[in-house]
Amino acid sequence: MNSTLSILSSPCVSKFYPSLFPSSSSSQTLGFYHLQKPKPKPRSFNSFRLLSLSNSPNSLIPVDSQLSDADNDDDEEYEDEEDEEEDEAADEYDDMLEAIEDEAEIEISVDASSSEVSNWREESKWQRVEKLCNEVKEFGNEIIDANELASIYDFRIDKFQRLAIKAFLKGSSVVVSAPTSSGKTLIAEAAAVATVARGRRIFYTTPLKALSNQKFRDFRETFGDENVGLLTGDSAINKDAQVLIMTTEILRNMLYQSIGMASSGSGLFHVDVIVLDEVHFLSDISRGTVWEEIIIYCPKEVQLICLSATVKNPDELSGWIREVHGETELVTSSRRPVPLTWHFSTRHSLYPLLDEKGKHINRKLSLNYLQLSASRVKSYKDGGSRRRNSRKHGSNTSFDNIGNMSEEPLSKNDISKIRRSQVPQVVDTLAQLKARDMLPAIWFIFNRRGCDAAVQYLEGCRLLDECEASEVELALKRFSVQNPDAVREIAVKGLLRGVAAHHAGCLPLWKSFIEELFQRGLIKVVFATETLAAGINMPARTAVISSLSRRSSSGRIPLSPNELLQMAGRAGRRGIDERGHVVMVQTSNEGAEECCKLLFAGLEPLVSQFTASYGMVLNLLAGAKITRRSNESDEMKVLKAGRTLKEARKLVEKSFGTYIGSNVMLASKEELARIQKEIEMLTSETSDDAIDRKSRKILSDGAYKEIAILQEQLREEKRLRTELRRKMETKRLNALKILLKELGNDRLPFLCLKYKDSDGVEHSVPAVYLGNADSFDGSKFKNMVSDIDSLIPTIALTESNVSAVETHKDVGPSYHVALGSDNSWYLFTEKWIKTVYRTGLPNVALALGDDLPHEVMWMLIDREEKQWEKLAESELGGLWFMEGSLETWSWSLNVPVLNSLSESDEVLHMSQDYHDAVESYKDQRSKVARLKKTIARTEGFKEYKRIIDWKNFTEDKIKRLKMRSNRLSERLQEIEPSGWKEFIKISNVVHESRALDFNTQIIFPLGETAAAIRGENELWLAMVLRSRILLDLKPGQLAAVCASLVSEGIKVRAWENNNYIYEPSSAVINVINILNEQRSNFSKLQEKHGVEITCCLDSQFSGMVEAWAAGLTWKEMMMDCAMDDGDLARLLRRTIDILAQIPKLPDIDPILQSNAKTASSIMDRPPISELTG
Repeated sequence: MNSTLSILSSPCVSKFYPSLFPSSSSSQTLGFYHLQKPKPKPRSFNSFRLLSLSNSPNSLIPVDSQLSDADNDDDEEYEDEEDEEEDEAADEYDDMLEAIEDEAEIEISVDASSSEVSNWREESKWQRVEKLCNEVKEFGNEIIDANELASIYDFRIDKFQRLAIKAFLKGSSVVVSAPTSSGKTLIAEAAAVATVARGRRIFYTTPLKALSNQKFRDFRETFGDENVGLLTGDSAINKDAQVLIMTTEILRNMLYQSIGMASSGSGLFHVDVIVLDEVHFLSDISRGTVWEEIIIYCPKEVQLICLSATVKNPDELSGWIREVHGETELVTSSRRPVPLTWHFSTRHSLYPLLDEKGKHINRKLSLNYLQLSASRVKSYKDGGSRRRNSRKHGSNTSFDNIGNMSEEPLSKNDISKIRRSQVPQVVDTLAQLKARDMLPAIWFIFNRRGCDAAVQYLEGCRLLDECEASEVELALKRFSVQNPDAVREIAVKGLLRGVAAHHAGCLPLWKSFIEELFQRGLIKVVFATETLAAGINMPARTAVISSLSRRSSSGRIPLSPNELLQMAGRAGRRGIDERGHVVMVQTSNEGAEECCKLLFAGLEPLVSQFTASYGMVLNLLAGAKITRRSNESDEMKVLKAGRTLKEARKLVEKSFGTYIGSNVMLASKEELARIQKEIEMLTSETSDDAIDRKSRKILSDGAYKEIAILQEQLREEKRLRTELRRKMETKRLNALKILLKELGNDRLPFLCLKYKDSDGVEHSVPAVYLGNADSFDGSKFKNMVSDIDSLIPTIALTESNVSAVETHKDVGPSYHVALGSDNSWYLFTEKWIKTVYRTGLPNVALALGDDLPHEVMWMLIDREEKQWEKLAESELGGLWFMEGSLETWSWSLNVPVLNSLSESDEVLHMSQDYHDAVESYKDQRSKVARLKKTIARTEGFKEYKRIIDWKNFTEDKIKRLKMRSNRLSERLQEIEPSGWKEFIKISNVVHESRALDFNTQIIFPLGETAAAIRGENELWLAMVLRSRILLDLKPGQLAAVCASLVSEGIKVRAWENNNYIYEPSSAVINVINILNEQRSNFSKLQEKHGVEITCCLDSQFSGMVEAWAAGLTWKEMMMDCAMDDGDLARLLRRTIDILAQIPKLPDIDPILQSNAKTASSIMDRPPISELTG
């Protein structure tokens, strides 16, 4: 490791490290570049502006409902010969346009003034925008066209951008689907220019607050501070501005105000255009419904501009918007301005991932090549004479004749060993990138702890020269002066060497600082989680993707092709890099084949995630409010008429899922019915009675009787064989129980686990045995095991064979724990143990007073925060695994490989009962085999064999049909609209909780509050905020209670002591205890109607919020705290958000509103103050 680190910092490597930002005459705006042209001499500014873009778009570029620039793509490096002619034609087309353009410029340049051109180039973009606005005021809106809008940029805009602008100017809504970093924002910016020039308003929505803040800064540079506003859950700046940036949830709630009968006023005053950035978030499980609701509720007179990354079904998206909203045109582009090159990093080298044509995997990364490499290693380890002979005569093995190898294919275990030997360290891959001038890079690691560890691992590497390091030091000093509490001390050392981490555990201010330094070229490597790929403007030369899977709350899940391409899209800076680079990294479980499989898998379609909520139900159905007058008790006044359920259903069923389902569902249902009918027919033909009738018909009476008798005997012998197999398994389990108990006293024995994966591939895993899971007292681990253990009797009792249950019930399988040689924890029953060995790790403390090894390992396993994943299951329990940590790595290295363990050490053979059971099973198996041979020698066996072969073939066909039927059923469930079903369930809860009366559409005060609030469970939040017990709380205590409502997903670092988290006051605990009873009742009501919306109430972090509200400094809060800075900041911001809502909610006690306002103002202080500019 030290030698590698020294390589990175040596002058030999640094001399190959060129400047990351070479000097260029290209003008840059929003990351684009200007194509240099001969400078003409126009007569005036306007004539130059028009003629510089005079490529006759109206005559040469047709515009229809689906527009694409695919025909105008540049030549890619790897293309088939069949595509080259089309590329040449496209190049000729471009040359023709440029020739027309040049001729027009030369013709005009005779009378033009070069000084005016120079002045035009020196004008900033906002000056050109201002000039265009003044011209529109003078000459009217008619002068706004695509050329006028394109003229504000000092580079030639792309074809798909021009097509989208023209579609927008025609008055249509527009869906734009183009690769990441291709310049989709330019389209929205041009639309904003046209809208501002007309004196109207435009809303620009983003999915993330950080992205909203970034767009806010960018648009202020273009339109000026007075014309741009920001509206997020935490900030409201210049909210009446012509250009208003906001998060999607804010816009959705504004639309609720427009459509909701219980609300008054509309937030869409003078709004002509709404931009939905990152509209592919529509497929997001947790938030996708927001985009669908916006499109459904948006007034038809408002134009929509939907900007999406490349997806599989943009035509379906645009068709749906056209149906529910109005005229919509689709503009697609598959061309990347900066083409990508894919690489694969191993321990020893960086290879091209693809072959020369870019269609298949690089031959040197294939499994055949790995097999050849392995065979060479094996031959090298043979006897010395063979090695000398090989050196003497040379080797006849060639890399070109891999396909002619005669060696047996490598097993999955062998492949896994070879892959593990090829896994590079972070410093290895970094050395490869630096040597090839591929920095700066964004390095995606899918957990924040891994990002921080990588930064610390590279602290010895120096990626900055002295000048750059001085700039970083100066910037850090300025940042420290402005934001003393926001400095992330553990990251400073890496920052001064050009390395940083960017993830949700960092403060927003610190992340913004990292983004600024990266854009200035002062950070060469940023280790980031996947959230960085979601639109933040941080393009790099290279994107490194460390793994093809990531952890989630439900376990480890693979990356989707869309996620892979979204991250890869960060590579390649327009106007700076000729090519972008994407580097995939070898891992212990994923090689180049898996990378190519994912890369070539094809894009995933957008799918509907439309779900109902309490806010949706109340705003759609509510009509009348109850108003009480002093002189009229209990008098109700109807203010507005609410929607009926029938009217609400029409609105809800406008979802994207309904649109897709209506086109597919009918055909799928017809095919499903046909398949089920065919399955029924084939099943009846292969029944025992049908086969018997067919045999009687074909065979003679004598042959039939002979085979029938023998078949009955065979069935009986097979039944006996099954019983003996189960008896053998029972003896084996009993023997294993005794062995594990005896051997585990003075040492931790080695054992071998054996299982088959979902593909039927057999795996053998050497491991060191830790003990029975029941013997461990760790609460977290024990709860998990008890949940798994409860499944065993349920599975056993569902077996159709009663004798199986009777056989197993005496065994009582239990769970055990072992640490594998692959540094993974394994949780298993005796079923999965192949054998146990006499040898093992001594269970002796290393030093006097130290814990015993098995005690140390128990502590390590209970400290793990990762998820257990199931590998296999049976009626005798499952096999689970969980990745180990750096602390368990040294233990796993002491587990020997299976080849080094002798068969004589296997203690399972010591059980005589097990040996006898095995022999009995083998004898019965031989008896069955002999009986089969007897049947094969009978008179009519050939004819009978044909019948059986036909039956087997038909049964295989039935299996395939059932698989097809299951897939169709699952597809139908996916596309069948579930929004209305959820709507009705939630409506029932609303009605029963007395928030809204269905019959009269009268909304009660509880419903009014819930309809106006923003949150995960609006009705539960309203119940809490309307509770009188909150009125006696002080502002800080109120903040602590509110924090308990919004702390879902906030975690502590499981590997650290959490004793330093502040405890809430007794008043807060008492209130939360009372609220917990109310939550229990409300949860039962939800469960009764099948509603599964979380009711959060967790006091774990309430003390932290109360301490912050009491005035503690950030350093005091974070001292020895087991929370990450970003997590605590997120919790505080969520609390501030709900506190800030309280004064604006209807029918809330003034005392509570006053306390909430006070608490909010106290808490909203640096370093968690929201970034806005």
